[in-house]
Amino acid sequence: MWCGRVRKGEQPPWIVPDSLWERIEPLLPKVERRKRHAGRKRLDDRKVLRGILFVLHTGIRWESLPQELGSVRG
Repeated sequence: MWCGRVRKGEQPPWIVPDSLWERIEPLLPKVERRKRHAGRKRLDDRKVLRGILFVLHTGIRWESLPQELGSVRG
């Protein structure tokens, strides 16, 4: 469980560095937005991954996910 401490000079483990994201992004499907019945706008894939990693690392419930990590509570 995450104790809230990150060593000086280190990023939290749920932050995806640019070098890793450059390898992951091409593997994700490109989803075209429908013109008719578009529905809710998709969240940014990188932000979603960051939220998933945060939940997996900390063990919190999805409902407790902070808004800055992608919570869609409204």
